[in-house]
Amino acid sequence: MNQIQDPIIWVENLTAGYGGTLVVDKVTFGVNRGEVFAILGGSGSGKSTLLKLIIGLHKPLSGRILIDGQDMVSAEGQERLVLLRKFGVMYQRGALFGSMTLLENVRFPLEEFTDLPTQAMDLIAMMKLSLVGLKDFGDLMPAELSGGMQKRAAIARAMALDPQILFLDELSAGLDPITSADLDQLVLSLAQNLNITFVIITHELSSIYTIADRIIMLDKQSRGIIAEGRPQELRDHSENTFVRRFFNRRGASESVFGEFDGES
Repeated sequence: MNQIQDPIIWVENLTAGYGGTLVVDKVTFGVNRGEVFAILGGSGSGKSTLLKLIIGLHKPLSGRILIDGQDMVSAEGQERLVLLRKFGVMYQRGALFGSMTLLENVRFPLEEFTDLPTQAMDLIAMMKLSLVGLKDFGDLMPAELSGGMQKRAAIARAMALDPQILFLDELSAGLDPITSADLDQLVLSLAQNLNITFVIITHELSSIYTIADRIIMLDKQSRGIIAEGRPQELRDHSENTFVRRFFNRRGASESVFGEFDGES
């Protein structure tokens, strides 16, 4: 059930920390091409650190991170730029530029990394906004949008350069259940229709069951992975008490982990 058949991301013996304190220690896992993969864990378990390591914002103390077979850790210069073009990132609060319209936000990566004429960049940006259901909102500013619409716009911007992988940090954070469910369906649609690989950090149990093909769960105490597999299989068959308690919580739409922080 944990088979890695066609890894587009391979993390091997990854160790990292800050100020002499380890956050993750010898973590190994893979993400199959085209799947929706979720990273779970309580506060301080290393979720955000792991994301920053994979996208190259931090360097590990040791280990390898392969993106489509190429080592992100050792890549430099043009090789690193090529790797960076393989993925897009939606940050937790969207991180849209408040002084730019949605169209300008989505166009920004194209301006930075391509030599396309302005008309072509505008066309591509509008296509991306259409993919996330915002084709009529390109002239609006981020402050004029709801939280869910801002996250849709951030996904559109993350797709501007046609990446193979999208990283979504807390997709449903701060949103009502209906808006969260709509975003889940958007992810499923994009994954199926565009063959994009998704790596999602989430706390939402309902989202995990709806969209995740496989998950890993990180643990603060062990600084590593305590569960890996399909959510339903972990719910029904995990031998780890903590994991079973997490997946069998009542109120599947709740944000979870608060009561579990620090347990192993």
